[in-house]
Amino acid sequence: MKLKYTLAILLSSSLFFYQCGSNGGGEGTENATEGTEQATEGENQTAANETENPLSKNGITLTLSEENAEFPDAMIEMNMPQENDRLQAGPVEFVYNVKNYQLGNQTSDAANKMCANSAKGQHIHLILNNQPYSAHYESQFNKDMEPGHYVSLAFLSRSYHMSIKQPDAYVITQFMVGDGEPIEADLTAPHMFYSRPKGEYVGDDTKKVMLDFYLVNTELSADGNKVRATINGTEFVLDKWAPYFIEGLPMGDNTIKLELIDGEGNPIEGPFNTVERTVKLSDLN
Repeated sequence: MKLKYTLAILLSSSLFFYQCGSNGGGEGTENATEGTEQATEGENQTAANETENPLSKNGITLTLSEENAEFPDAMIEMNMPQENDRLQAGPVEFVYNVKNYQLGNQTSDAANKMCANSAKGQHIHLILNNQPYSAHYESQFNKDMEPGHYVSLAFLSRSYHMSIKQPDAYVITQFMVGDGEPIEADLTAPHMFYSRPKGEYVGDDTKKVMLDFYLVNTELSADGNKVRATINGTEFVLDKWAPYFIEGLPMGDNTIKLELIDGEGNPIEGPFNTVERTVKLSDLN
């Protein structure tokens, strides 16, 4: 780590923007050099991801967050619906078995994160076909479902919406609701699911907005697969599966696009591996 940090300092004047981001939120200050303008965008992204944290570009800062509140034994199992079930449209019952994790509790380090936090506590994120998740604070609930084929990903979330990235902390399955032919989805292939940011952020919650996604059957690395995050047109390439805090977003609508890409920067095929969302930031006025 010390060697990488030293290299980053030596290279910063010719390769990329370097910024020391604050924890307080708001737009960061960019320190650009002429050499940066001559480097290609791809070179900037690769160098930045391998050598610096936070990442800063065009007034937007991404800071990798430590997952301090760890739950190594957290587990979720899905009892209903089961794999390849065919269910009637309307209210569908979801039943999970959660172990070594307490739904409804406030995560111990919630106050230190200084980001949006649910007053209802820890919960399950349920994502259907990579649409925006619904949060559930009990392990059994009903959800109104339209006819169609569904890929269901459920994972355990801290009270501040940061996912638990342990091997047993998620469950993925597929099932049918109503009439029609099922669409076979390869659940053994690499998949990326969008989690945060979501919806509207108001007041102090706008200062640090969490970026989080969920990976299935793949890992990220400097030489392998990555996630390309395009925030209001500015690209960042992420080679670590971790939550990030975004600072410097303007008030109003902001666009977040996530893509799972291979080591050459090409999108990886899959029904959920490219997704774009709009979130809104509002002040208290």
